[in-house]
Amino acid sequence: MISINNLSVQFTGQSLFENVTFNINDKDRIGLVGKNGAGKSTLLKILCGRQQQESGTIIRAAGQTVGYLPQEMVPQGYKSVREEALTAFDHIMALEQEVKALEQEMTQRTDYESASYTHLIERHTELNEQVLMMGATGREEQVERILQGLGFRQEDFDRPVAEFSGGWQMRVELAKLLLRRPDFLLLDEPTNHLDIVSIQWLEHFLDSYAGTVVLVSHDRTFLDNVTTRTIEITAGRIYDYKTNYSGYVQLMQERRASQMAQLTHQQREVAQIEAFIERFRYKATKAKQVQSRIKMLEKMEMVNVDEVSAESIRFNFLPAPHSGKVVAEAKNLGKAYDGHTVFDHIDFIISRGARLAFVGKNGEGKSTMAKILVGDIVDYTGEFRLGHQVQIGYYAQNQAAMLDGSKTVFQTIDDIATGDARPKVRSILGGFLFDEDDLDKRVAVLSGGEKARLALAKLLLSPSNLLVLDEPTNHLDMDSKDVLKNALLQYTGTLIVVSHDRDFLQGLTDTLYEFRDGSVREFRGDIFDFLECRRLADLKELDGTRHEKPSATQSIESGRSSVGKENYLQSKEREKELRKLRSAVQRVEQEIEAKEQLIAEREAMIARGDAQTAEAAFYAEYQQLKTDVERLVGEWEEATIALDSFANG
Repeated sequence: MISINNLSVQFTGQSLFENVTFNINDKDRIGLVGKNGAGKSTLLKILCGRQQQESGTIIRAAGQTVGYLPQEMVPQGYKSVREEALTAFDHIMALEQEVKALEQEMTQRTDYESASYTHLIERHTELNEQVLMMGATGREEQVERILQGLGFRQEDFDRPVAEFSGGWQMRVELAKLLLRRPDFLLLDEPTNHLDIVSIQWLEHFLDSYAGTVVLVSHDRTFLDNVTTRTIEITAGRIYDYKTNYSGYVQLMQERRASQMAQLTHQQREVAQIEAFIERFRYKATKAKQVQSRIKMLEKMEMVNVDEVSAESIRFNFLPAPHSGKVVAEAKNLGKAYDGHTVFDHIDFIISRGARLAFVGKNGEGKSTMAKILVGDIVDYTGEFRLGHQVQIGYYAQNQAAMLDGSKTVFQTIDDIATGDARPKVRSILGGFLFDEDDLDKRVAVLSGGEKARLALAKLLLSPSNLLVLDEPTNHLDMDSKDVLKNALLQYTGTLIVVSHDRDFLQGLTDTLYEFRDGSVREFRGDIFDFLECRRLADLKELDGTRHEKPSATQSIESGRSSVGKENYLQSKEREKELRKLRSAVQRVEQEIEAKEQLIAEREAMIARGDAQTAEAAFYAEYQQLKTDVERLVGEWEEATIALDSFANG
């Protein structure tokens, strides 16, 4: 448990926290929420010891470990992905080296009855137990499982980390953290660099994680699926809710409604008291009652209504100009980089008014296809053409980074504003939360969120009938994402969105293109319908009930009609298998515990110098027990890996 007592922190003269007290319990699943700048990331840094509080105490039980993943970091070194991930076990390797040194010393000494030799044996036993508890075997398998879960391919394992983008390097850091399995796992926006498949894998991993998880995220679905407790940070105070994010939103709204009702009642009461005082202030017969009411007002504790941020971007897209019925068409389309085929033999027709989402693992070609659509990539194979009078609006994944850092905020928009928009530049920027003080700031000094808002403002100024948005929600808070989604729902043109944010996609698109294994499959339906069908399809493949590989244009929609029945049957079979695997692990653990108890009893007899310890049979039995434990530990490792693989698969 971590105990936070009377925590106070100031930033630029303002209080982030003021006398905050709460506990983080073992196996908690906590989501930290609050508006940008409320102090969520600061609290994580304080909990892991990277930042000091102004006052108050952080108490953690001795020996408990804390792991922390920041939003951004610059990994160092030139190791391969596998080698870097294996550094997660450096602390175990150090213990193993100490165990070997103790064993070497034990073979060289002959003072078996001395106190120092007894201490040597006890230390050796203690370290051995620690190594076993931390996972002495199966490291390579653990590393591969975690890396594959986070989206790395087998062929990536031996590539230098430095060859990967910053987002993929952050995945390696997350892998190392998960492999260490600290008692307290602190994650700051862990889904920023993950695709939908990897996010779902991480959700399953955290669901069975033995330690405590505290995280900050702007992904509603991720919060709902992982957390069971929500701590809101607002105006220097915290509110603790024993529920996930959706439950918190409802309770928070009820709390603020209650506060408003209490405030209204109190204001009415104050007005009545003040009216009485004013009416009878100069009447001697009422002097006692007047003084009583004056004291009542002085002692009254005023009701506080929590601050509700009114800051949110405000905009709507311009009406879409008319385009032809066919917006884009591809025949036998393919693209490869340096001999690696991203996709091939792709056929599709995108009709006017379509609302598409590109989904799939990172590296499967979603952004590449978006760049072909907007003309940024022209060296492809096959045929591709845009329809008649198509005007494209494009938000690239690195759109914010593509802004000219030497320009001011005002210049960035003023340079592209034409016609009626020219006099409205300040109003447009105001709608994206840039006030007068921000207009003369250089783009280079803006935060990631500010750059993202400025890039969206640029997109707004050009009329388009085909919007292609590649990860538009990166760096946007929940309120801003809601505004963007509402604006897109009212957009009258054709929409194509590349995103890993399931909550953002829900209801926004009606057709998905899944990029997978070099092909593109069409699915008509909602993102959550698709994910359920994909989960069932993957389970069928695991069960060996489907062997043929789907064609490039094959739809997986056919599985939707029996989703409910299949989901129920698969769930029953899955629970049965999970119980079987858990029982196997528990059985081996019990056997290990019994054997280790017998070993401990015999080692105590050796330490006391009991007569029977000199008998050959005694040592033969002692050695057999140790051999049995080593065998059982191997069985336990295999059973645990099998359970983890099935639970997280």
